[in-house]
Amino acid sequence: MLDYKQLLERGREKLPEKVLETSRFEVPKVRGHIQGNRTIISNFPQIADLLHRPLAHLLKYILRELATPGEVSKGLFIIGTKISASRINEKIEQYVKEFVLCPECRKPDTKLVRDDKFLFIKCSACGARQPVKVRV
Repeated sequence: MLDYKQLLERGREKLPEKVLETSRFEVPKVRGHIQGNRTIISNFPQIADLLHRPLAHLLKYILRELATPGEVSKGLFIIGTKISASRINEKIEQYVKEFVLCPECRKPDTKLVRDDKFLFIKCSACGARQPVKVRV
């Protein structure tokens, strides 16, 4: 018969590597400039890649939150008004809290999964699956 410590070790060996990692996740910061009446962000596609989210999803969220027109053209995120980098970073951090970090374990190892009409955030670290709040 196995004792508690042996069972604990055996259970720990079967956990995915991602669960045992303790690296700190940092939300990437935007790089850009203001040109006339527009704000141009040069590293927006890289931010979407680091967050493992579709560019279109992140773009739609940021534009809705900032209540401004914009587009991605030739790898540049062009916003139709002058907006400070700190405000854009704040909205990206808000996006990360809502659509990237697991609500249970707070790790960024998640995927957005569509099931019929609903969107879920599925964590590959702890296995949690939670519906994502959809704003109207």
